[in-house]
Amino acid sequence: MTALSKESVTWLEIGEEAATQRIDNYLTRHLKGVPKSRIYRIVRSGEVRVNSKRVDCAYRLQVGDRLRIPPVRTARRDDTRVAPAGSRLSRHVVFEDEAMLVLDKPAGLAVHGGSGISRGVIEQLRQERLELPFLELAHRLDRETSGLLILAKRRPALTGLHRMMREGTIDKRYLALVRGHWRDALRHVRLPLHKYLTPEGERRVLVREDGLAAHTVFRLQGSYDGFSLLEAELKTGRTHQIRVHLAHLGYPIAGDEKYGDFALNRELAPQGLRRMFLHAHAIAFVHPLDSRLIELSAPLPAELAAFLDTRAEAAVRG
Repeated sequence: MTALSKESVTWLEIGEEAATQRIDNYLTRHLKGVPKSRIYRIVRSGEVRVNSKRVDCAYRLQVGDRLRIPPVRTARRDDTRVAPAGSRLSRHVVFEDEAMLVLDKPAGLAVHGGSGISRGVIEQLRQERLELPFLELAHRLDRETSGLLILAKRRPALTGLHRMMREGTIDKRYLALVRGHWRDALRHVRLPLHKYLTPEGERRVLVREDGLAAHTVFRLQGSYDGFSLLEAELKTGRTHQIRVHLAHLGYPIAGDEKYGDFALNRELAPQGLRRMFLHAHAIAFVHPLDSRLIELSAPLPAELAAFLDTRAEAAVRG
C-alpha cells in the first residue's frame, strides 16, 4: 500500500492475505507512523468505512471488502529499503521458507507491542523485512521466555498453523529449572487454569476447578544442587500454563517474577540468573502447506547454560 497524503482518500479492496485480520491491526500495520490512538479515532468516528458502512475496531476484514481510508498524514519512509539479513532480530532466524520463519527469540523481548511496550518481535521484524507483504505471529511466548517462535509469511500457512495449534498436533517443548527435588522421571499434570486481572490490571492465572482444561507433561532432565531441570511438553496452550502448573505443585521456576519464589530470585541474581529459566527448546510439526515434517531445536542461551554449570559445580563441591 502506498503512503497516504493529507490531500487524498484511498480505496482498497481486501485480498486473501488480509482476510480475517482485525481492521485496527490492519490499519496499524499499513499506516506506518500514525499513532494507534489516531487510528482508533478515525475508525470510531466513521471516517474509515467498509463497503460504505461504519464498523468498529474489532471488525474482521473479508475477501472483497472495499475499504475507505481517509486522508491521514503518515511518516515519510522509503518502503523499498530492506534491512541487512544479518542485522538485529533477523540473525536469530533458525528456519525460513516461502511460507513461514522460525525465530529463536531472545528473553526480555515481547512478541508484540502494547501495554507500554512500543515495539515487539512482530513489529521489529516487519521493520527489518519490508519486502514481506504478510508477516503474522502463529503463536506467542511470554516476554521473559526465550526460544522457538513461529511466524507465518502467508495467510494459508497462518490458518494451517492455527488449526494445528487448536488440534494439539504441534509438539512444543520447553526447558525449565525449578526449585526443589523433582522425583518423577515422567509426570502428567492436568490442572484447570483460570485467568483474572489483579487490582492493578495485570493478567494472572491460577489453578481453579472451574478453569479451562490444561495438560502438561514433565520429564526430569537432571538435578542441580537444590534445583531440577525439567522438560515440559505442552498438550494444551493456556496462558502461563507451565509456570502456573509448576508453582501450584510447589516447584516454582527459578527467576519467575510473577509466580516464583521472590526471595530466592533475589539470591540468584548475584549468582548469574537475572531472568526466568524457561526456554522453548524444541518444536516439531507438519508443514502447513507441503506436509514436510519440520523438527527444530534451539540450545539453551549462554546465560542459562552458564548458570546450570555453576549449580553443577556447587553440587560437586557439596
